[in-house]
Amino acid sequence: MSEPFSVRVTVRGYETDVQGHLNQAVYLQYAEHARWSLLQAAGIGQTGLVRTGVGPVVLETTIRYRRELLAGDEVDVTCVFEWTSGKTFTMRQEMRKADGTLAAEVTGVGGLLDLKERKLVADPAKVFQELASDPALFGL
Repeated sequence: MSEPFSVRVTVRGYETDVQGHLNQAVYLQYAEHARWSLLQAAGIGQTGLVRTGVGPVVLETTIRYRRELLAGDEVDVTCVFEWTSGKTFTMRQEMRKADGTLAAEVTGVGGLLDLKERKLVADPAKVFQELASDPALFGL
């Protein structure tokens, strides 16, 4: 298996709570940023998805906080897609400080929504493979 896709983010002061920790909602934003960065790196943009009539949706998210993140910390946010034969897929993400310390694990279940029918598409892996210029980034 190749290295997971990763993007580096620097924690900004305005993203922290009164204890100085990264606010819990911002972890979700970092995870989303990494997922969209992966899509873009694979050659899939928002306009292309809309033109195709589909859009990614998150159906479930679990965050496990391991170590605190503070303003100024640099964090690498990874993203790996795991595929099944059904309508959904799993996204596994880690947030690691620049020194390698695991700060958080984010696991999500997602799908691709047919924007006209408002239902999940039957084979999201097939759609991603067809749309991507580099489907290997999705493990396809």
